[in-house]
Amino acid sequence: MLTKKQLDLLDFINTRLQKDGVPPSFDEMKVALDLRSKSGIHRLITALEERGFIRRLAHRARAIEIIRLPDSLGSAQQMTEAAPSEPANQVSAPAMIAAMELPVMGRIAAGVPIEAINQVSHQVAVPASMLSAQGQHFALEVRGDLMIEAGINDGDIVVIRETSVADNGDVVVALVDGQEATLKRIYRKGSTIALEAANPAYETRQYPQDQVKVQGRLVGLIRTY
Repeated sequence: MLTKKQLDLLDFINTRLQKDGVPPSFDEMKVALDLRSKSGIHRLITALEERGFIRRLAHRARAIEIIRLPDSLGSAQQMTEAAPSEPANQVSAPAMIAAMELPVMGRIAAGVPIEAINQVSHQVAVPASMLSAQGQHFALEVRGDLMIEAGINDGDIVVIRETSVADNGDVVVALVDGQEATLKRIYRKGSTIALEAANPAYETRQYPQDQVKVQGRLVGLIRTY
């Protein structure tokens, strides 16, 4: 049997998973349950895990799976989510969506190159399915309209997998002259590298091969409306 606080926390996590696709942060849980510290949330999470209601994924920040719900929550969820044509005893499977937090390394220009970014500004929750099992990842906030025809808009968050290798046509974070970073499509042409915009209003820039270093390749995008 769950305590009221345990039940409230499980309900809050489940609601956020259903609404946003990612679980809430510990700070959000603390505020929602009106607790003074996150240590209380840790105790509640541990209790829910020990009782088999949730599972924490190892080595992933902010990754919680709901394994099952108590009857009191499961029945309410079923009545809310069931379509009119569904039989009354049909129960939808609980959401199990894993997420992890990535550092947002600042802003990058989808336009002319800007000063290279190397400082973490904040964290962003990213669905684990967006990330490769190999390599490190980071995120950047896009500034400019140069990549709009690739579906990348000003203000979007792009998810980048660290790599120095890219195929022609890949969208990459390219470091130019060791000082400026830009987000563009890359094409190798003999001894030169072309960094191409996805906006006809901008011209393709070409550089000697030794002036451009690939820092990562685009693997995902997050947009807030």
